[in-house]
Amino acid sequence: MPVAGIDVGSLSTEVVILHEGKIAAAVMLPTGANSRTAANRAMEQALSQSGFTLDALENVVATGYGRVSVPFAHAKVTEITCHGRGAHFLDPEVRTVIDIGGQDSKVICLNKQGKVVDFLMNDKCAAGTGRFLEVMCQALEVGLADFSRLALITVEAVPISSMCTVFAESEVISLIADGYPREKIIRGIIASIVERTEAMAGRIGVVEKVMMTGGVAKNRGVVEALQDALGVRIALPEDPQLVGALGAALLAQDGQQGRTTMSL
Repeated sequence: MPVAGIDVGSLSTEVVILHEGKIAAAVMLPTGANSRTAANRAMEQALSQSGFTLDALENVVATGYGRVSVPFAHAKVTEITCHGRGAHFLDPEVRTVIDIGGQDSKVICLNKQGKVVDFLMNDKCAAGTGRFLEVMCQALEVGLADFSRLALITVEAVPISSMCTVFAESEVISLIADGYPREKIIRGIIASIVERTEAMAGRIGVVEKVMMTGGVAKNRGVVEALQDALGVRIALPEDPQLVGALGAALLAQDGQQGRTTMSL
């Protein structure tokens, strides 16, 4: 029987449907202002893609900050557990998962069985997250793709002293006004993200193999700078934003949660 995992994040919502151990559908949509609406839309598209109906799903596990808003979920599981489960499925040798999502960042330690044994999470401030990058791109008037491209032009960085998103935005605007090249400002922004992540990793300890998940893993500049800072190679999934939903679907497949009445 098919199962599904749904990850409702602050910036995007993902759904993965599994059937007979294989991915039957994978959908990612912007979350927007309403988590419940985003969950419904993403599930509807995933069901259309897979050819299944909602009633046909044996089990649905929701994760992410908006998991409480998913009306058709049988169970709600933390994203820490789901990212760990998804990362282990993709590569059983992974022992450390660095997840930088839309509004928080996490460093997760796994054992050989893929179970979470320790973690650190920053969910008190948007600094160093996808939202932080989004705001910086707006201040620089560049898209995320150009942000990543410009980051690779130079290794010189203009230091960004503030870690607060609001103050960092003002600082970036001032640096632009002072004539600093955008690529050097971007390197400074990346350095601030890496510094924050490195501090978390240092507190918990990094054991190889390391995998990075979440939307920020798509930013090559951030990944390369983080590799240099930690002194390790970072493995990247084909689509790092789907790992949480994949992990949720795998937990649903494991049959760890019971079936209840669903409605969309």
